[in-house]
Amino acid sequence: MEAISPQTLFTGQQLVWLPECPSTNTEAHQLAVQNRATDGCCVITDKQTAGRGQRGNQWEAAPGENLTLSVVWHPSFLPAADQFLLSQAVALAVHDWLTVLLGADPALRVKWPNDIFFGQQKLGGILIENTLSGPKIQHSIVGIGLNINQREFDVATATSLTCLTGRAYELPTLAARLLESLERRYLQLRAGRVGALRTEYLRVLYQFQEEHEYEVSGRRIKGQIMGVDEAGRLALASNGQLYYFDLKEIRYT
Repeated sequence: MEAISPQTLFTGQQLVWLPECPSTNTEAHQLAVQNRATDGCCVITDKQTAGRGQRGNQWEAAPGENLTLSVVWHPSFLPAADQFLLSQAVALAVHDWLTVLLGADPALRVKWPNDIFFGQQKLGGILIENTLSGPKIQHSIVGIGLNINQREFDVATATSLTCLTGRAYELPTLAARLLESLERRYLQLRAGRVGALRTEYLRVLYQFQEEHEYEVSGRRIKGQIMGVDEAGRLALASNGQLYYFDLKEIRYT
């Protein structure tokens, strides 16, 4: 990949490019634990052979056609109990970046906890892995996979920027703009402007306050997503009651 030169204070200023690796999150974690990653270090690859997604799923991406990267941050200012705020900031950063490319389209949504959807199709995914030290976060590995120039997918529920717009994109330029967007939201979080983050996250949340069916404990229930609590649990209103669910406790149908 050509040189990436983000206009940032620290995010992406240390850039590690790997032609191929099993997982950028794994590589970034190794750099972090070896104290070889500065704050904002970015690991990026053209080909990820064992990418991971939420729920332990694999992340599939055609080599050289998409963005696959991980950023190392040291959010010591953020209590471990509030770590979902980092997920919200990152998801909003990706949404901001895509809004520049796609326009302010209401079809562009963040699917809880932090997948990126356009309509009913997935554009990208985010996997954040935090290493804790007591009540604080020692370091965070922010893994992001985004479908850019890929045209064909094994599943019908995936799409890409090229599929949506009909044009091809220069990956280094997109990567630089993404790193800039990530840093803007991270600085917002670091400045303590968490109320705005929570409000904006709900504004772009997939199926927010809409009536839909969900699968809970093997059965289907109807309800409305009402928000997300401070622990990152999804709040669902159903039959006049409000329920809270962790990632593995509820599925979209």
